[in-house]
Amino acid sequence: MYMEIKSAKFIKGIIGADDILYDGILQIAFFGRSNVGKSSVINSLVNRKNLVKSSNRPGKTQRLDFFLINNNTYFVDIPGYGFAKIPKNRREKLRKLILWYLLYSEVENRKIVLIIDAKVGPTSFDIEMIELLQKNNENIIIIANKIDKLKKNDIKKQIQSIIQEIKNDNVIPYSAKTKQGREELLLKIFE
Repeated sequence: MYMEIKSAKFIKGIIGADDILYDGILQIAFFGRSNVGKSSVINSLVNRKNLVKSSNRPGKTQRLDFFLINNNTYFVDIPGYGFAKIPKNRREKLRKLILWYLLYSEVENRKIVLIIDAKVGPTSFDIEMIELLQKNNENIIIIANKIDKLKKNDIKKQIQSIIQEIKNDNVIPYSAKTKQGREELLLKIFE
């Protein structure tokens, strides 16, 4: 039985240390390269079209956005990495913010949902981040989003390929569009 999401609301966006990080509420951080569908994944989980604003412009999210779910969990939208079409100095600030939150902020009660594009497969950035997070003993859930863009008979083969590349056999095939994998992801998040 998975947790049903009954309420979801935006609380605040932060760009550094903040009390919200340490208030003891479970944080589920959604993370992945720009344009991987982070906003769409969060929206599909909460059954809302635009709780999290998505953009056609990579690099739009430039802070950690906190959404309170069922009054007892935060979903944290982390800026995407990789293709941000923003000035180099801003990109470096974002990179530092992401690494600080993931590796140095000392947030205790957290899980990280790393989103990979199922069609593209893991990028070198994805593999680097997975290794870094595993080295740091982070609780990571990996999903392969956009499986709806693959032919039905290619999905299993592509997921196997992703599993081999990232050396982790715990990958959830996901589609924010059709909500395939939603129940499995909610189970993993709230177990």
